[in-house]
Amino acid sequence: MAYDLNVNGEQRSVEVDGDTPLLWVIRDVLGMTGTKYGCGIAQCGACTVHIDGEPARSCQTPVDSVGSSTVTTIEAIHNTPSGLKVQKAWQDLDVVQCGYCQSGQIMSAAALLSEKSNPTDADIDEAMSGNICRCGTYVRIREAIKYAAKLDGNAKQGG
Repeated sequence: MAYDLNVNGEQRSVEVDGDTPLLWVIRDVLGMTGTKYGCGIAQCGACTVHIDGEPARSCQTPVDSVGSSTVTTIEAIHNTPSGLKVQKAWQDLDVVQCGYCQSGQIMSAAALLSEKSNPTDADIDEAMSGNICRCGTYVRIREAIKYAAKLDGNAKQGG
């Protein structure tokens, strides 16, 4: 069946079964590989995308449930003020170790900062609790979120 999706601000038409997870539509059909497959049961957060600005586990989101909602992936998170600040913080503080979970971590952190511009440690712990990092970069992730919260809205990537 054909589905029209708004992904990263572009209308995209895909021909898939309605129960196909959004993750596989994004990766295999649309060719955007920044969103990662982790556990496949919405427990690790590697597949996190934003649906209408809210973090969602794309591995457990059937494409037919997306409807006219907007989907934002790691490829376009820098187009949001909070996403831009989070990506700059990740670069400036060298958060990444192996990097596999980081796209999901960044998506969750950007969603947090879009709701709470100055999150507490408890806010960060709660927002990030569904994102697992096997390398254990949790301390660096927390510091990066605090750093991102202090950046002004004109943060530029790579500088």
